[in-house]
Amino acid sequence: QVQLVESGGGLVQPGGSLRLSCAASGSMFDVHTVGWFRQAPGKQREFVASVTRGGTIAAINSVKGRFTVSRDNAKRTMYLQMNSLQSEDTAVYYCNTVNPTIVPWGQGTVVTVSS
Repeated sequence: QVQLVESGGGLVQPGGSLRLSCAASGSMFDVHTVGWFRQAPGKQREFVASVTRGGTIAAINSVKGRFTVSRDNAKRTMYLQMNSLQSEDTAVYYCNTVNPTIVPWGQGTVVTVSS
């Protein structure tokens, strides 16, 4: 069964950095665009950023210039480097395939930005 496991979240002060990881099991990772999503308290889950197998990146405007998504196909792992974190980035972060999301949602990793 295909599985994606997120890690790397934590508590960080505004302006700080975190690096999230998404480890995939199964060959699904090899062919799909994968991405990060987040769900803030009281809000719907939203798309954050994605990367194709060839490295083409897409991201929402609010994280451009601050977040960088990347993937290591050999390790079947995707990363999200988050810099200049803001309180608005506080959320549970999830990874999945993109358009469509085909993997059952995992537990995510919690990112809390607070002083």
